[in-house]
Amino acid sequence: MTPCLHVYMVICLNVYMKKLHGAPIAEKILSALKADILAGAEKPGLAVVLIGENKASQIYVALKERKAKEIGMNFSLHSFAENSSKAEILECIKQLNKDNKTSGIIVQLPLPVGFDTDKIIAAIDPQKDADGFHPQNAEKFLQGKNEIQPVFPSAIVHLLQSAGQDLQNKKAVVLGNSTEFGRIMQVALEREGLVCEFVLASELSSKLGKIKETDVLVSAVGSPELLKGQMLKDGAIVIDGGIEKVGERVFGDVDFGSTKDLNGFITPVPGGVGPVTIACLLENTWLAFRAQKRGK
Repeated sequence: MTPCLHVYMVICLNVYMKKLHGAPIAEKILSALKADILAGAEKPGLAVVLIGENKASQIYVALKERKAKEIGMNFSLHSFAENSSKAEILECIKQLNKDNKTSGIIVQLPLPVGFDTDKIIAAIDPQKDADGFHPQNAEKFLQGKNEIQPVFPSAIVHLLQSAGQDLQNKKAVVLGNSTEFGRIMQVALEREGLVCEFVLASELSSKLGKIKETDVLVSAVGSPELLKGQMLKDGAIVIDGGIEKVGERVFGDVDFGSTKDLNGFITPVPGGVGPVTIACLLENTWLAFRAQKRGK
């Protein structure tokens, strides 16, 4: 056997998970939004409140601004130092709630240590809650009564659907840091026919058996390369919603290189969940804008 033929055979024997790219899904959503915005006389506006200097948050905010402007949506950024007072943040949100040019508001997460995330999110007018995680909107989502959907679960569902697989009665595990997020994500996946369980990241070491057995794994921890290929089921759909910047590189929760011998589907980081999340956020801003116009 010639050396070239041997290399060719080795390559053919390797198995790789298929990438679920977010860009095609996002562009479809954004293209429809752009057409709707350009057809109207007024433009919706998205306001982002950014506290501190988290590098991953800065990446996401810059992408949100770029995409908003690309589709003709107004965008405003309200930045605060990490040592800003809670009163300053709440006053900013209060003013944005009153601003007729602001259709949607988000507070970029995670917040620096010491800030009460729940209280700050709850200060947003529910009608302008573009992220969909205000307590009132989250409860409406759980009851199936809200037009505006939480953006991260919406993005994940879009990506799952793009795999083109039968999800009915398949096992799913959501791995994350917040039980509230896990509850919402669990409901979103169950509506797709999955049998879902939430696992806190702090419990991962005792739940590896469940991770290994699951057909669908959604991870949103923000811990670089936390999950290795040997932890995953062959043939699984893996949605990597974690993002962390280390130096000049961006990492997800999954060690992508260690999955090279597995079948299945996986979202890349960057380029997977991120673009779709941004598109869903801008879609929510547009929906909030329409609802506010109807209410006048």
